[in-house]
Amino acid sequence: MPDLITPLNQAVAAGREAAAVDVAMVAKLTDMAGDFAVNLLVALIILAATIFASRWAARAARRVLGRVRGFRQDPTVLSFAVQVVRVLVLVVGLIAVLQRLGVQTTSIIAVLGAASLAVGLALQGTLSNVAAGVMLLVLRPYRVGEVIDLNGVAGTVQRLDLFTTQLSNANNHKIVVPNSKVLSDVIVNLTGQKTRRIEINFTVGYGEDLGAAREVLAGTAAAHDKVLEDPAPWTGVTGLLDSAVQITLHAWVKSDDWWQTQADLMQGGKEALDAADIEIPFPHQVAVPYGDEQDVLPVVRVRKEPAADRRAEEG
Repeated sequence: MPDLITPLNQAVAAGREAAAVDVAMVAKLTDMAGDFAVNLLVALIILAATIFASRWAARAARRVLGRVRGFRQDPTVLSFAVQVVRVLVLVVGLIAVLQRLGVQTTSIIAVLGAASLAVGLALQGTLSNVAAGVMLLVLRPYRVGEVIDLNGVAGTVQRLDLFTTQLSNANNHKIVVPNSKVLSDVIVNLTGQKTRRIEINFTVGYGEDLGAAREVLAGTAAAHDKVLEDPAPWTGVTGLLDSAVQITLHAWVKSDDWWQTQADLMQGGKEALDAADIEIPFPHQVAVPYGDEQDVLPVVRVRKEPAADRRAEEG
């Protein structure tokens, strides 16, 4: 009988030890879960505070830097500086979140240092956009509010970010161009200068008085109140086309007046030529007979009198 009691007592003692271990493990896991929950809650609070602080810091930086003359006169630099402040606050907050979750930031820095080559290759496009944004900020080929042409895409600069340049074209379409592409292409700043030249090509008939036509166009430009007196408007024969003589008009205006003045001069020049009875010929084609085809008629019959004879008859 005693032989049976001894194994039974041993089994009971082993069960009690196992139960005690399980209770201790459960208690430890409960403590760890509680600590993790607390750390996670604090990390979320820090993250929310970081987002709020980044927005507040951006607004504060905009107000403070907006009082500085250099930043106030150049929205491009102001927007860029505000974004840098916001990113720095976010980076500091994220480091605090990782530390609260028990992640060793020193080890992260070591890992990033070891993997810098791989990260650089993977993010070379993004990093090149950032580097190009910094170069655009330093070189200043354009500013916010100026009209530029990037490889055939024209628009008004709305914003220069760390990664992209945002444009708005005449149809109010939002155009986003990566900074690396902007820096690598030809940049045409259409409003970077205070004045801008208008160039319009007119055509007149071969029988017309070219000197009179030039005087009419030059007088039309000189009479416009937006056309500058210096440099004075210029006209000249710039082409002998198939059925007309090309006369080019140059007129200088302020950059802000370019679009409307160009439209005014194009309409005014045409009306002035009509009033002076100077023909602007239509394009026409003539079928030339070949071989025995003697009865081929011209596609368009054009009867042209010399300009001097026509004016004499009308006089």
